[in-house]
Amino acid sequence: MCGRVRLANEWSEIRIKLKFDPGSSPPNIPPSWNIPPTGTLLTAIRSADGRRTPEKMRFGLVPRWAKDTKMAFSTFNARSETITEKPVFRDAWKRGQRCLVVTDGFYEWRKMGVADKQPFAIGMADDGLMTMAGLWDEWREPLSGEVVRSCTIITTEPNELIATLHDRMPVILDEADWPKWLGEEPASDAELKALLASCPSERIKMWAVDKRVGNVKNDGRELAEPMDAVLL
Repeated sequence: MCGRVRLANEWSEIRIKLKFDPGSSPPNIPPSWNIPPTGTLLTAIRSADGRRTPEKMRFGLVPRWAKDTKMAFSTFNARSETITEKPVFRDAWKRGQRCLVVTDGFYEWRKMGVADKQPFAIGMADDGLMTMAGLWDEWREPLSGEVVRSCTIITTEPNELIATLHDRMPVILDEADWPKWLGEEPASDAELKALLASCPSERIKMWAVDKRVGNVKNDGRELAEPMDAVLL
């Protein structure tokens, strides 16, 4: 599961690291340390003319055939094992609507007792961007004609580190695999599915954070600051 992410990096740094097309305009996304489902995410997609461009998308995939956007609350994650079978994700997969979800990392909770959970922040070991595999789609509001672009984060089995918190984790893609995932390089379905594996534990790190991150109304850099008193 990956239902809470953060992105506070400066756009100038993100643009360089993601190798966006030089002509791409920066999307208007404010920094956030607590992005929940239905919030706004930064993604990278391959445009119709083949450029790698940034897009802001709603967190929680709304397929083009949906009656409304309510299902976004339950489609913020897609299991790698079933994305080619579930109708809500299958069409986006068939159309090649794959994206990179650009983050600084995510949060996960560990059960500490019957009614107590301790949140942990997870980030890259080198403090770099965490780029997750995603699918996206485009939905049009029937009355107003407003277009809503939305996405889901693909999850897989956890590595040894994340397994101490949860039985799922987001698919984190290496930079070398971005062109293949975005369709900039040819790849078969089998090759794409092979990318949907858990990243090695040594590539990421995690640390305990304040429980205030559990409230989606809270935001700010302090939510990702470590609490050294809590043991991993």
